[in-house]
Amino acid sequence: MKIGKYEVKIEATDKGLLGETQRRLDGLTKPVGSLGILEEIAKTVVTITGKKNPVLKNKIIVTMAGDHGITREGVSAFPMEVTPQMVLNFVNGGAAINVLARHVGAKVVIVDMGVNYDFKGAAGMLHKKIGNGTKSFTNGPAMSREEAIKSIEAGIETVMAEKEIDLIGTGDMGIGNTTPSAAITSIYTGKTVASVTGRGTGIDDQGLKNKIALIEQGITFNRPNAPDALDVLSKVGGFEIGGLAGVILGGAMRKVPVVIDGFISTAAALIAVNLEPKAADYLIASHQSVENGHKYALATLKLKPILNLDLRLGEGTGAALSMSIIDAAVKILNEMATFEGAGVSNK
Repeated sequence: MKIGKYEVKIEATDKGLLGETQRRLDGLTKPVGSLGILEEIAKTVVTITGKKNPVLKNKIIVTMAGDHGITREGVSAFPMEVTPQMVLNFVNGGAAINVLARHVGAKVVIVDMGVNYDFKGAAGMLHKKIGNGTKSFTNGPAMSREEAIKSIEAGIETVMAEKEIDLIGTGDMGIGNTTPSAAITSIYTGKTVASVTGRGTGIDDQGLKNKIALIEQGITFNRPNAPDALDVLSKVGGFEIGGLAGVILGGAMRKVPVVIDGFISTAAALIAVNLEPKAADYLIASHQSVENGHKYALATLKLKPILNLDLRLGEGTGAALSMSIIDAAVKILNEMATFEGAGVSNK
């Protein structure tokens, strides 16, 4: 499959490494299985990377930003102007994602995928703008098919530009972006729009009712073709959602684990996996957010989230927090003594 200038070739992960790694974990100085999900995470990282002793030194969180035309129809409690304001906050290091990324030793890569603002080539961010925000998808496609391809290509390009990379986190910024995410989730989970749509930034009951109606209207009008992920992305998606789908594909192409953040990142994962099913094996779910549709999207992807902290911020915050746990799981495998090596009696 070709996306823009990239031939997307993703290798199947070596499932044989799961059993081999479990046997190594069972030989460590602990009761069998006593580290629970940490052991599952370690096995997953080994399987993805193909390395028996992976080291997660070079961590990045790719936070992609874009605006959405449907925001003008009252689907968010915040105005569109907040998107560029928050992007500049990221650049200045003052947002939650900056704090948490510093905490886990990750670099934040900020990407303008389609913010309705001229950053004038500002330093500290990547400029890959597809357009000044998408169109409202209530009575036509959010973007053209060509723009959808360009957005995914930009995501792959972002990953390929990194020289050293051991762990990728995804993040987003875009006022109104839970609306296209709910549309994508409804299409791929088969759940009703009402069941997958939440309050986003905190809209009231009437706002939620309006949001659900607008998504239903957009899906009915555009009739997205689920087997064609590019069609879904172009008709009801967002530039940053396409970009994040590209990040996931790029990570899988490089055999790097991709830690997906919340609802928006998981909607992007639905696009990526429907473009190339083998990408699913390279995903780690960081957390389950309070957005209604997130649990359904995770279930469709067969992913079990590491954390459940009632987060709903985005930016990559959940991914950053989970990176610490993923790193810990790998260090257990690499650094913990065996029964034999430590002279400890086994059962």
